[in-house]
Amino acid sequence: MTKPLLFLSASVLLLSVACSRRVEEAKPEAATMANVIEMGLEAQKHVGLKIAPAEIVQLTEYLQVTGTVQPVDSRVNQVRPLARGRLEDVLVKVGDRVRKGQPLARYDNIEARDLISQHAAAQAELGRMKVQLVALAKQAERARKLTEIGAAAQKDYELSLAEQQSMEQNIRSQESVLDGIAARLRRFGVTPGDDGSAAGQIIQAPFDGVILKVNSAPGKVVEPSDELFTIADLSQVWVQAEVYEKDLGRIRIGQMATITVDTYPGERFAGRVTYIGDFLDPQTRTARVRCEVSNPGTRLKLDMFASVQLPTTFSRKAVAVPQAALQQLDGKTVVFVSKGPTAFEVRTVKSGNTVQSQTEIAEGLSAGEPIVVQGAFHLKSIVAGKELGGE
Repeated sequence: MTKPLLFLSASVLLLSVACSRRVEEAKPEAATMANVIEMGLEAQKHVGLKIAPAEIVQLTEYLQVTGTVQPVDSRVNQVRPLARGRLEDVLVKVGDRVRKGQPLARYDNIEARDLISQHAAAQAELGRMKVQLVALAKQAERARKLTEIGAAAQKDYELSLAEQQSMEQNIRSQESVLDGIAARLRRFGVTPGDDGSAAGQIIQAPFDGVILKVNSAPGKVVEPSDELFTIADLSQVWVQAEVYEKDLGRIRIGQMATITVDTYPGERFAGRVTYIGDFLDPQTRTARVRCEVSNPGTRLKLDMFASVQLPTTFSRKAVAVPQAALQQLDGKTVVFVSKGPTAFEVRTVKSGNTVQSQTEIAEGLSAGEPIVVQGAFHLKSIVAGKELGGE
């Protein structure tokens, strides 16, 4: 009877040792499974859970500021009369769009009228001189022949020749005077030799644009210094924004900018930074930043409010996830990595910069790993519930 009892005791001992080894071998697996939670497919569908792989993306940080549409200084022209005159008619008004060469006003050019008279008088004087030159030339020739046959003194011939040469010099001077008057007339668009009616002139638009200001009325006597019209070419405009002192180091001249306005929702206008102010407004601590923007069809209107997106100096490629994928647990940032249809690993990660709802992951996650990008909060609630139940 002793041997069977001994055999039974040995069997129980071996069984106990085997069970202990199995428990010890199961401990690492239990530790691993403690970091994984479960959510059934129906529950996932109910909360709208979505999974997507982590991706390497180009993260470019943008600075968002507001500004207003303004004309480009070099594309604004103050139209003045070329000479003193009297306005006869004004043909445009503020807000009119005009084409290059389009008449803006008609006026009587007093200076041109005087020049026409001067040109006519100078032309008549030149004709008189030429007639005198013919007579002097004949007189000199006659004196030469008389001198050759001894019928006249040599000095008489020399005197006649000098008078002829003097008249030729006077004619050349008069022709120079005529050329000068003709050049001044052509500057006014008047052909030399025209009658006085040509002095009634047209003031024209220097380029395509919009009339911003009109400072003229029929009957007004105007001078060359008077600004009659202000015209702006709005095919290119400035969007002028105010940027805070702390953000100035993040932008640079020459960088691209994206412009949006409420008038055209969803539409973007491309611009380029052309100026960063050299001084700050002492009240607002901001500096003026100008972006030059193409404006086809003049859709951007002057003084229109605009939103300006400026890419900053931060730009690099990195693994990034949507902000909604990140959750806070026990003071740590975590994501939920899909490990199966219903299993999710709680993964601690180190986050970096957030740009346009995409957060850089510096450590803890590799590109391509499937993570929960929508509904992560519900998984966080499950983890919190388990910890509370455990307590």
